[in-house]
Formats: sequence, C-alpha cells, structure tokens
Amino acid sequence: MMETAQPTVPGVEEHPCLALVNSVSDSGRGGWRDELATPEALRAWLLDRDLIVPGAVLQEYCRGRIVALRENLRDLFTAHIGGGAPPLEAVQALNRALTSAPGALLLRYEPGTGFTRSADHPVTQVVEHVMALVAEDAAALLTGDDAPKLASCEAEGCLWFFLRTHARRQWCSTRCGDRVRAARSYARKRVRSSAQS
Repeated sequence: MMETAQPTVPGVEEHPCLALVNSVSDSGRGGWRDELATPEALRAWLLDRDLIVPGAVLQEYCRGRIVALRENLRDLFTAHIGGGAPPLEAVQALNRALTSAPGALLLRYEPGTGFTRSADHPVTQVVEHVMALVAEDAAALLTGDDAPKLASCEAEGCLWFFLRTHARRQWCSTRCGDRVRAARSYARKRVRSSAQS
C-alpha cells in the first residue's frame, strides 16, 4: 500500500521538538500511526533529521525514552496553548533531558583541518544527546519569540502542533483544512437534502 506524503506543517522544519510531538497521528482508519513504532523506525526518523550519526544503534529502551519525552512535550505544549499550568512531571522530565548530555562542545585538533569543536558523547549516550537537543529546542520555543505562535490543529482527530503563520490559521496543514472544509460542505448538503425530503 502506498503511503501518502507528510503534509508541510509550519515550524516542524525549524523545531525538532515539534517534529517529535507530531510523529504520532490519526491513521484515518480508527487507529494511530506512530513514526517511532520500532527502534528501526526511530533510527530512520532521527537520521532524517540529522540528530544521530549513521552508525548509531538504538534499542527498544531508547525508543521508550524518546516516546516518553514526546508525551511530556505534548503535555507542555498543551498547557502552554491552554494557558494552564503544565504537569510538574513534564517540566521535570524536560529538565532531566536538558541536563542528560554534556552541553559543552569540546575542542579538537586534526592535523589536516586544524581546530574544530564537537559534542563528545559515547555511543551509549546517543539517546541522551538527542533528548538534550530536542529539550533545548522545546525550552527555547516555549520561552522565545515563537511561543505565542504555538498552536494545536483544530481539525477533529488531529494531534499535531504548529506555528501559526497568521492569526487566523486554525489547521496544521492544508490537508487538515481541506478535510474540515469538505466535512462542513458535506454536512450542509445533508441538511439541505433532509430539509427537502
């Protein structure tokens, strides 16, 4: 079966935290589609976003930690949009992720290239490094200039978040907007048809 391409959602390219939260969606068939359903799927997802090196190996434990971070981010974003207090556990989880990997870039010297700086984390800390990067992005989003633009899609069944490109935008993508408009049109036709009967 051919899978449809993901719609363009404002903010996802710039913010890996939005991409992570949006990695689960309604399948349209009464279930959920999780882009991180297996360690292999998680690895592919992270590679697509240049968050890990090609040789990284991820286990089910790693997937569970990233999925847990995704749920905590969802709680934080939902609280932010609703204007309420976020669950303390979600704030604490984000803070743990922020401090889970060294933040300082270490200085290196290679004879052919000279001085460079890079993160130095052993293979066993790949997930911690990813979680720290995503958590940093989420913290910057929630406290930065884009914070007021953070919104959740108003289409029924859509779980995605996006950055509003204009004040009246209600949907994460044209696909959701088209779906809502089509449902409204169908409902109007049904009402007219019922009224004429």
